[in-house]
Amino acid sequence: MKTMKVAMYYNNNDVRIEEMPVPIINKYELLVKVRASGICGSDVMEWYRLKTAPRVLGHEIAGDIVKIGKNVKKYKVGDRVFISHHVPCNKCDFCKNNKHTLCDTLHSTNFYPGGFAEFLKVPEINVKNGTFVLPDEISYDQGAFIEPLACVVRGFRIAEIKSNKSILVLGSGIAGLLQIKLAKAINASKIIATDINEKRLDLAKKMGADITINAKENVPNLIKKNNNGMLADFVILCTGVPSAVNQAFDSVAPGGTILFFAMTKPGVKIPFHLFDIWNKQVKIVSTYAGAPNDIVEAIDLLKTKKVDIEDMISHRLPLSEAAKGFELVVKAQDSIKVIIQP
Repeated sequence: MKTMKVAMYYNNNDVRIEEMPVPIINKYELLVKVRASGICGSDVMEWYRLKTAPRVLGHEIAGDIVKIGKNVKKYKVGDRVFISHHVPCNKCDFCKNNKHTLCDTLHSTNFYPGGFAEFLKVPEINVKNGTFVLPDEISYDQGAFIEPLACVVRGFRIAEIKSNKSILVLGSGIAGLLQIKLAKAINASKIIATDINEKRLDLAKKMGADITINAKENVPNLIKKNNNGMLADFVILCTGVPSAVNQAFDSVAPGGTILFFAMTKPGVKIPFHLFDIWNKQVKIVSTYAGAPNDIVEAIDLLKTKKVDIEDMISHRLPLSEAAKGFELVVKAQDSIKVIIQP
């Protein structure tokens, strides 16, 4: 039996290199050699991850097809691919109404065992609805950004974010920085970013933010000061900190939109002034994951360099240093995007 190395997650401070059998595929499946796998912010949310630990995490991947089931006709050995871990059925009412990320199938699908492994098995439905050949213009490391960028693309679509409007990004972690990149790509009139970490604010500026504000300051007042006396047309919440939720409500312009991109822990209740939201006629939307059409758009944005993410890769580590990678992401001090290269 052939074995492979994996990074087994027990908790944020306990990620072990272990051996597992190389997955055996059936006639409808693919075996992919993982070349790049990004560590997502959700990978270090212990309240979310511990309930399924120990497990192999990693869902932002790019790699090579090394083995193909005899009934798979669309792909061939040697294809460079991005594989989506969550895929819709394309048959239910949600999918038929372009609400793919509410599909029960999307919430229950995954590849095996995870991206922090030398190889992974792509189930039949992921082969059909979640396998995309990488254009030559996209490297493996850049391909690891397809999934997170697709999530951002979907959020912009759901919130109906338009060009020549002001956009406030609350939280300048990796998700917030990607929002800034896309806002820049669509020619937002003004991009404002917040965080409590000065290093993150410096990064937000480098990634395209016009104005950066320490979240401990009076954010609404400083937005008005730097935005012709106006609050933000669109507010994107990229942190689950409850105080940031209230900042979102206070910082959105009349007739504006708040996009809940990040979430709080389950059970957290946020009090807010309903009268103000009603009186300002604010639209509130939320988003989760990315659907196939969002992935296609994300691939095109990366291929054409309309969104250039090369400067977001702060660390490239071998699988043997996965624990170090998790430590970097948990501390969120000296890293932007950490890529594991199995």
